[in-house]
Amino acid sequence: MMAKHLRLLLILLLGAVTSCKTTQQIPQQPTGKEAKREFRGAWIQTAFQGEYKDMTPAQMRKDFIRKLNYLQKCGINAIIFQVRPEADAFYKSDIEPWSRFYTGRQGLAPAGDFDVTAFLIEECHKRNMEFHAWLNPYRASTAGNTRFADSHIYNKHPEWFVTYNKQILFDPGLPESRQFICRVVRDIVSRYDIDAIHMDDYFYPYPVAGMPFPDDKSFQKYGLNKGYKVSQRAEWRRENVNKLIREIKRTILLSKPWVRFGISPFGIYRNKKSTPDGSGSNTNGLQNYDDLYADVARWVKEGWIDYNIPQIYWEIGHPAADYITLIQWWNKNATREGTHLYIGQNVARTMKADQLTRKMLYERSLSKVKGNCFWPANEILWNNKGVADSLKQNYHRYPALIPAYTHLHNRAPQEVKKLKAEWTAQGYMLHWQAEQSKTNPELASYFVIYRFENKESVNLDDPSKIVAVTRETNYLLPYDDGKRKYRYVVTAVDRFHNENQGKSKKVKL
Repeated sequence: MMAKHLRLLLILLLGAVTSCKTTQQIPQQPTGKEAKREFRGAWIQTAFQGEYKDMTPAQMRKDFIRKLNYLQKCGINAIIFQVRPEADAFYKSDIEPWSRFYTGRQGLAPAGDFDVTAFLIEECHKRNMEFHAWLNPYRASTAGNTRFADSHIYNKHPEWFVTYNKQILFDPGLPESRQFICRVVRDIVSRYDIDAIHMDDYFYPYPVAGMPFPDDKSFQKYGLNKGYKVSQRAEWRRENVNKLIREIKRTILLSKPWVRFGISPFGIYRNKKSTPDGSGSNTNGLQNYDDLYADVARWVKEGWIDYNIPQIYWEIGHPAADYITLIQWWNKNATREGTHLYIGQNVARTMKADQLTRKMLYERSLSKVKGNCFWPANEILWNNKGVADSLKQNYHRYPALIPAYTHLHNRAPQEVKKLKAEWTAQGYMLHWQAEQSKTNPELASYFVIYRFENKESVNLDDPSKIVAVTRETNYLLPYDDGKRKYRYVVTAVDRFHNENQGKSKKVKL
């Protein structure tokens, strides 16, 4: 079965293009609704974070458990953790050195070789939260002052790198750069039980006025010598990034086809004034296409990425980049059957402008938007202006399943078997059986438990009826006096988030 899906995905990857469906009419008045399916992510950055190097492994475990518990209570169902900020590692790697942001000096191993990524994956999955491994593809030094460890690839192949605005970067024009980055991706995907590979907005660096990017040598060899004209350097640069995205997707598919690939680009694709046909957004700011050479709309169209999280960090009413204008543009112009659209939210700016309610209600009113990702997780952990309270009490008051990635696989797993309720040493327990395997994503990955009144109609689309989401095959029932009857429904959900209709059991509590 998986071989068949892999062949289909490779066909898609190698050039099949599916047309977007007609975008539905956007409601004039945003309406609130409880979301049974919604991506609710949070970014945890490691670059420039000084706390890790001062922690023992025991302290780090305790602190991350605290953070994950708090974020889970706020309804967060996916953690995007920065595992590779400077061509280095927050995980055990034979390819790249330990990160200086992890231990204080690049290449210095943590006590006991503590693998924080492996720990976080396990803890996230215990809470049924996804773990997305966040990589910065080209960056090797954020300010040119990184002391590279002896094992860093820069010391072996300095010719692969260029310096721009004090940053040391892989030259995107070199095939060797792409091959090395794909090697890193393959290593992570093959060795860790991650749910996705994630990249943000750093492709070609943010431009500095009067400072051209120093890629003359690679353009001569791989641009001019391959038929590009001097006037086509921008097209060549975009194709370099296109190749990287396409090759990373292929790398993931050949390693673990159920692992997704997501991008969180800068919030503006192109400004309207920059497009001859006026197809850009009515904004005035930096552009993915023209300035960072990231043709995100094409990546969506071609199916090279599985989800897209544009960083729409501005306020509603911002004069240069209005939130409503941008969310409408992405909803209309950069969607495709299968590729999910989520919205990157800047928590601090949103709360300062007192716009959380307006933004949450508006994005839920749009036809293609399937969730949010909050930048950064720390703002939720600090409860900036009550954002955590608002999420818990209002917008995330019920659990949500991540929207299903039906373009990867669209068949629900088998129903659970032998659903029973009986007394155990731990209490009155609902338990069941299900076939599971870490190497077969089509089998049950987790279970959703719903509770209904005795004569109430079963409606699995109502998230208020979800009492638990678990990877265990049991659930401790809240026994009272044994006089009230309830119907419990247990569904199985696979690694792609396809859910079956479930099995039901009536119990007296």
